[in-house]
Amino acid sequence: MTEQAWPWPTGAATGIGSLPGTDIAEAQRIVLGELPALPHLPELPARGPGADLVGRTAGLLVEVPVELYAARWRIAPRPGRDLRRARDLMERDLDQLAEQAEEYAGPVKVQAAGPFTLAAALELPIGGRMLRDPGAVRDLAGSLGEGLRGHVEAVTRRLPRASVLLQLDEPSLPAVLAGRVPTESGFGTHRPVETEVARALLRDVIEAAGVPALVHCCAPDVPLELIRSAGAAGVALDLSLVTDLDPLGEAIDAGLGLLAGAASTLPPPSGRAPTSAEVAGRVRRVWDKLGFPRRRLAEQVVVTPACGLAGATPGYARAVLTACRDAGRRLAED
Repeated sequence: MTEQAWPWPTGAATGIGSLPGTDIAEAQRIVLGELPALPHLPELPARGPGADLVGRTAGLLVEVPVELYAARWRIAPRPGRDLRRARDLMERDLDQLAEQAEEYAGPVKVQAAGPFTLAAALELPIGGRMLRDPGAVRDLAGSLGEGLRGHVEAVTRRLPRASVLLQLDEPSLPAVLAGRVPTESGFGTHRPVETEVARALLRDVIEAAGVPALVHCCAPDVPLELIRSAGAAGVALDLSLVTDLDPLGEAIDAGLGLLAGAASTLPPPSGRAPTSAEVAGRVRRVWDKLGFPRRRLAEQVVVTPACGLAGATPGYARAVLTACRDAGRRLAED
């Protein structure tokens, strides 16, 4: 593998996105304080509809309005109060980011649902998931790409000295590819999306956003080669779910960065958060099994929690972010 520049500093750590609570000002203070090398825009789903992953991302779509119906997001005939709420929440979050990080000059990460997780969650006006209509999925990907480009521009206007890194959350991608997404009746599943189609649409979204992107997938069967060949700079995954190291090693060797989820999102029975030494040790063990030189580890790998922290207590969430930060520093000293 040739030397390459990564869109994050050596020894960096970051969060996956979600945190507990409803106070965006406090959440942003925690992120900026605990993750100074690669802070992210926090997500607080406890605030309700429009702060959830699907509603938050749907608020970024261009010319594809959405609404809540029976506690599910669906395509709407025109913009309404549900869409306004999602967009208002995002505006507040961006304003808070600008207020607290006005002089920040490093990379900052923002998160949004990827096109296939969105298509597997959003419903058509006539019912059924968008995933059942290939044409609708293509249109959705185009709208998402345009919306993400605008979102990146909005962040850049507020933080002109920062560089933006985009995370696409795709927890449903393996199920979409394998044809495991259930139909609305629950008695069947949607047809699998072909790998080449998925690769092309994911590439289109990444290219439209116009900044380095990574794909987060908290599933055991992450499609690493698809993600890499679609143009992602990195993949974020839960190390505890990786059972076959060969595909991961091949993707890393081919130039894919790794956001290594190495700290549990929920406390163990003891309630004790992992130490930075424990988190760093988990990352080192996987890296050493892959057979790569230690000098590359802190450059190509970012330390993260295993997934989002919305279900954790505030104290545990903060302790995990601290452990990840200090683990990244330990790895940089190896």
